[in-house]
Amino acid sequence: MTTIVETDGHGVDALTADGRIVTLRPARPTDRRALARLYGTASPDDLRLRFFAQPGSTALAAEVDRLCLPETDQHLVVLAFEGEDLVGVASCERDGRRAEFALFVAEPQRDRGIGTLLLEHLAYRAHRCGIKELVGEVLPANTRMLGVARDVTAHPWSRFDAGIVDVGFGIDVDDATQLAIDGRERTAERASLRALLAPASVAVVGAGHRPGGIGRETLLALRDYNFAGALYAVNRTGSDVDGVAGYRFVKELPGPIDLLVIAVPANEVPGILADAGTVGVRGAVILSSGLGEAGPDGLRRQQEVLRLARAHGIRLVGPNCLGVINTDPRVRLDASFAPAPPPPGGLAVASQSGAVGIALLENAIHTGQGISTFVSLGNKADVSGNDLIAYWYDDPATTAVALYLESFGNPRKFARTVRALGRRKPVLAIKSGRSDAGRRAGASHTAAAAAPAATVDALFAQAGVVRAENLGDLMDAARILTDQPLPTGRRLAVIGNAGGLNVLAADAAETAGLTVPALSPATRLLLERAAPGAASLDNPIDLGAGASPAAFAAVTATVANSGEADTLLLVIIGTRANRPDEILSALAPVVDAHPDLTIAVTLAGCAEAPARFGVRGAPVYDVPERAVRALGHAAAYAQWRRQPLGRRPDLAGVDAAAARTEVDHALQDGAGWLPYSRTAEILTAYGIPILPAATVANPDAAVAAADQVGYPVVLKSADPDLVHKTDTGGVRTGLADKAAVRAAFPAVAAAGRPGTGVLVQKQLDEPVELYTGVVHDPLFGSVVVLGLGGVRTDLLSDRSLRLVPLTDLDAGRMWRDLRSAPLLTGFRSAAPVDTAALEDLLLRLGRLAEDLPEIAELDLNPVLAGPGGVIAVDAKVRLAPVGAEPDPTLRRLRAADRS
Repeated sequence: MTTIVETDGHGVDALTADGRIVTLRPARPTDRRALARLYGTASPDDLRLRFFAQPGSTALAAEVDRLCLPETDQHLVVLAFEGEDLVGVASCERDGRRAEFALFVAEPQRDRGIGTLLLEHLAYRAHRCGIKELVGEVLPANTRMLGVARDVTAHPWSRFDAGIVDVGFGIDVDDATQLAIDGRERTAERASLRALLAPASVAVVGAGHRPGGIGRETLLALRDYNFAGALYAVNRTGSDVDGVAGYRFVKELPGPIDLLVIAVPANEVPGILADAGTVGVRGAVILSSGLGEAGPDGLRRQQEVLRLARAHGIRLVGPNCLGVINTDPRVRLDASFAPAPPPPGGLAVASQSGAVGIALLENAIHTGQGISTFVSLGNKADVSGNDLIAYWYDDPATTAVALYLESFGNPRKFARTVRALGRRKPVLAIKSGRSDAGRRAGASHTAAAAAPAATVDALFAQAGVVRAENLGDLMDAARILTDQPLPTGRRLAVIGNAGGLNVLAADAAETAGLTVPALSPATRLLLERAAPGAASLDNPIDLGAGASPAAFAAVTATVANSGEADTLLLVIIGTRANRPDEILSALAPVVDAHPDLTIAVTLAGCAEAPARFGVRGAPVYDVPERAVRALGHAAAYAQWRRQPLGRRPDLAGVDAAAARTEVDHALQDGAGWLPYSRTAEILTAYGIPILPAATVANPDAAVAAADQVGYPVVLKSADPDLVHKTDTGGVRTGLADKAAVRAAFPAVAAAGRPGTGVLVQKQLDEPVELYTGVVHDPLFGSVVVLGLGGVRTDLLSDRSLRLVPLTDLDAGRMWRDLRSAPLLTGFRSAAPVDTAALEDLLLRLGRLAEDLPEIAELDLNPVLAGPGGVIAVDAKVRLAPVGAEPDPTLRRLRAADRS
């Protein structure tokens, strides 16, 4: 029996189905009174359903004693508190690989998802102890308990015997169970954030009479935008502000208040939050700076603010933020000090930077890009991008999402949730900090943690996120992805009256991942009839500057009807001799008649160019490159969305228990690089092909080993800490006989530390040399990398990355993403590599990294690939203990410091 040392004795916060906050934590001896009160206030019927008979005081006292025992890997207890009130308890007692669970939720708190939350967290803790299944006995009349047991997993079982229903479920979280958990989380998040994004009442604290004050300007923004609910001001005098009722203290406000907007000095924020619970505040937007971004003292104050918010069940946006906006006409919320609200529409925006948020809003106003909701995240003390992704998933007003992120709180969860959102709505993102200067600047003003650029790229690629290069690129793409049809392919047709701009558009297409195919003879014949005087009827089509509106419209209709283009770019140049407005008027009916075709317009030489045209609102750009990049983003996203997500395949021949034992034993001996023999044991347990090697200590043993495997052989230093063996003399290849082995041995042995020995391997040759491996990141999890090996200097940066878990389609895309991929498929009459074996190797590496996060680094280099399969010729593994890392599956809010 092992006593568990709780890493977070204060517990974790999570959301109930109705959006309220509960704290889940292990039981303590000091919880006896709360547990006794939980059972003491229960009805006789509730107690009978829990204990199968009416328990007396002795039985209840014994149950309380059991629950307050020290937690071990045999005995686990999770309590749920709402504020100071104990509202539920779950426990289990181990019996081998199983554990029998019990659950009790206070009667007034039922039907809020608390029982499901308790079981999820109990199962998580049990899984960490090696328990594989939770089982329980339930009376048939206890329908609520039967429902909870069925809902907590996708694969429950039950059977009826002797008047009792036996129930159980495996506690491994598979894809189906995760989908159910994610659905529950979205429901809870939507209920939780409603007070922040769709409040019925708002009070602005710090709204005084001084013009230009942030509190006053935010209050006026709410008033001027005609906020649909009740609006109040709180200031030092308690006086009204420009017709808005004023109060001196938060606790004097007429409750309930859904949303509190706080614009006071940082040192006053904790006191405001302490009073907020007295008037039923459910959400707070903290505009104040001087908290988490202001050094250790500010961070401590921010943690105090979050602790107070959690104690009162309040969700927070900010601090150090611009505010929030909801353009829904039923809400009309502008709780921000942005210069002006954007037009209503389908794009939801989250920005960690207030300045970037203002730039995005200004662009939206200029281009007519409608916004559904806007959230300035600031320091992300509580609400983060993950929360908003869950909220927007089912938001009918949101058709696309744009994110500006400087850091990730739980990137593994982000990857899963944003991928799910991306299957129904486009997600566009800018991740700052690609340069060293950018990372320093981002960290300085929002306390953001830098993330590796290549890892972020991999995350976005797997999740289908449209990664924009800059703000303009993001908003250009959003204008198509928010409310225009998605392209059905990558074929672009360009029609214009400006040959030079047409050429620029065609040149930009290749960079954007689009093609500009020649049109069929039949279509060209139709075009000759529609525009006999055109300068060129090949794609791109140049109608000439003198083309009439009617000819422009006829040619556009012909190409749109041909089925030979997936996207259409109309390039219009205005001169003193034509009327661009007349051309647009002639084109509008044609564009509207093809609602399934993606169409954009480039308009130049027009003093008052519209942002959109036609009933469908096709976007208008000022230069063709911007339009083509936007169309390219849309085509790439549409292609990702059409592809299946893939699955985590069953892998034969995996002995996870054996590998776990090797890792545990190695960590007991000390973390660091493993000897080759232990590395080979771990890899072999996962079915990863690795070339056998004999470890020898002297020339005679080396010759004997070489004789056994057959010549030619390779000698390598067996020192696991030796880096770049080839460069340091630690590798000798092509040793064809005994004499060569004896001659090479001293230098190879001397390259490593004394006593570490030398490895002897059979020398193999295959047509393609690759490298692959794993790197573990505490935030992002493990990343699998694949690249071309050898000494091709032109392809040194040719690599592909994916985060675990890997699907079968991820593995295939990894090698296809390489610029050197043609080398694997039969380049210049060479035999193609067994890519199925390569994909199997990548999947096994991914599963190994997923199961054993203690593998900090794993390097297979080289991996020889040929028609007969793949095999790792050299392998290195470095182990490191796993610290506190964000769990991607467990429902929990950002940690609040309760110390």
